[in-house]
Amino acid sequence: MPVVGVIGAGQLARMMIPPAINLGLDIRVLAEQENMAASLAATQVGDYRDVDTVLEFAKTVDVITFDHEHVPQPVLRALVDAGHAVHPGPDALRYAQDKIDMREKLSELGLPVPDWARVETEDDLQKFIAEHGGRAVVKTPRGGYDGKGVRVVSEAHEVTDWFTALNEDGRGGALLVEELVEFRRELAQLTARRPSGPIAVWPVVETVQKNGVCAEVFAPAPQSAGRVAEVAAQIAVDIAEGLGVTGVFAVELFETTDDRLLVNELAMRPHNSGHWTQDGSTTSQFEQHLRAVLDLPLGATGLRDEVAVMINILGGPAEGTVADRYPAALEKHPTVKVHNYAKQPRPGRKIGHINATGETLDDVVFEAREAASHFE
Repeated sequence: MPVVGVIGAGQLARMMIPPAINLGLDIRVLAEQENMAASLAATQVGDYRDVDTVLEFAKTVDVITFDHEHVPQPVLRALVDAGHAVHPGPDALRYAQDKIDMREKLSELGLPVPDWARVETEDDLQKFIAEHGGRAVVKTPRGGYDGKGVRVVSEAHEVTDWFTALNEDGRGGALLVEELVEFRRELAQLTARRPSGPIAVWPVVETVQKNGVCAEVFAPAPQSAGRVAEVAAQIAVDIAEGLGVTGVFAVELFETTDDRLLVNELAMRPHNSGHWTQDGSTTSQFEQHLRAVLDLPLGATGLRDEVAVMINILGGPAEGTVADRYPAALEKHPTVKVHNYAKQPRPGRKIGHINATGETLDDVVFEAREAASHFE
């Protein structure tokens, strides 16, 4: 029985457990602390930044994969040097870990990205802002997610604290600045690639953000037949092959007001934009990820119904737990699926999601939103 080792014990690792059971796989998790979302799996607690800890964990599994992209490059390289299978590998993960590296590589590959620059001083930043209509998006190259590490600015002094932090250790550094893109909507293209090369692509989806966090996903993206779907899929395939990505990964895209698709972010792991696949696709992203990292044949990626909708449960009930709300929610909405991450409620925190499928988008969105409202 193959043993899959997951570094990180959040909800993504948790949601790999059911398909691992169905496939007869053993799944083990290296958790940062006790009682995390994926503690249902055989869990070792340890620091993913410590080489010796990670190497010891790797000895107990056949392949290493990830719940997040924060494992340092020296640790990743040590795993590969010791002969362990790692998917995605360090050469690919570097582009999900550092946004400047990612922009440089995608530009080198000729892929569509917003106009951008690496800036080391406030003067450099102010010049970019002036050349791009007086406003720009500034990002910290590392560590940002769910809206963190991103600011829309009109003056360079609005990120003075970031420049100061970059130089505190004496090594210096840079921020990423991008044009403020005028877009109609945000899309996401979910894809999976095996180490031996085969690729599977799901339908492109539309994502709706709330305070920088993904709140809703519509699959397939409305009005995405034809060119939009084809271009989004091709961008993802080009990235997978150009960066050597293995496993499931997501490409977040802007559909601009002048009919372009631009790459916003990359995630080299199962992604929030793909949670709908658990109940809406022939193969969920979590099963597909396990297949991919083990280099097994990939599953079909079509929808089971006409449309699928995912609504995140953000924050959770002000009192009690998600489970306390089950009787009313499940009674009134018997067709939806509730996915509970077993996390303590906290403002803005992703603690679960609702999946719903059906024939018409308006009806499915209404049902999913009504069901999610029981958990506020």
